[in-house]
Amino acid sequence: MIMQIGRLVVLLLALALSACGSAPVSVPIGKVTMADFGDRKPHPWVGRAPESYPVHGIDVARFQSALNWGEARTSGVNFAFIKATEGGDLIDPMFADHWQGAGRAGVARGAYHFYYFCTPPEVQARWFIQNVPKTAGMLPPVLDLEWNPFSPTCTLRPPAETVRRNAQVFIRILQAHYGQRPIIYTTPDFYETNQMGQVRGVEFWLRSTAAHPSERYPNERWTFWQYTSTGRVPGALGDLDINVYSGSAEGWTDWLARRQVR
Repeated sequence: MIMQIGRLVVLLLALALSACGSAPVSVPIGKVTMADFGDRKPHPWVGRAPESYPVHGIDVARFQSALNWGEARTSGVNFAFIKATEGGDLIDPMFADHWQGAGRAGVARGAYHFYYFCTPPEVQARWFIQNVPKTAGMLPPVLDLEWNPFSPTCTLRPPAETVRRNAQVFIRILQAHYGQRPIIYTTPDFYETNQMGQVRGVEFWLRSTAAHPSERYPNERWTFWQYTSTGRVPGALGDLDINVYSGSAEGWTDWLARRQVR
């Protein structure tokens, strides 16, 4: 009887660890697993749909509880962008948990910074560097540029020229530290208002949940496309943002070889 209870305790502990994403999964970074996802509010895509892209991933922040990253990895999460910092003094409380879980599961992981328009770019860049260790194999850092509509303290919307100039300052500082030029994430309205296409030499991660990026961002090249915020992924609770990489599975391998932090 005592031995049976002991086995039961071990089994329950193993299940608990698996549920919180602690169990490692031997899927190497770069090996593409096919997406087995759902969507609570799927969009009726016209033209090329997200499903036609072979490499899918997610982005997460404090709004997502602990994932079973192993299950997510085997179900098609090949990469994850994880919120790390905001402005010059905020750390996402789930960053460490998501970062460690993704790494253990073999998910190609990158960290992103939510830009705050009332704090100098130099301060924000230093804050990101202070809190995101340079880790071999990580994806390039991401600068998340969108307005701060819910901020209780900052409603500033600088001129487009200032937005682009400050973004370049932030990018240069991070590139010097991590050895990779950051990616810019943005939304259709922000991109258009601030003429972000004038920022040269960067890769874009673009949000477009109701049309292909070619419609929302005419003539712009992109590397990642965020196509839904109501995705459902095995190993995660509730809605998730889901993204695709723009190229083939072979192209993904080549991109990683060029763009991972050394």
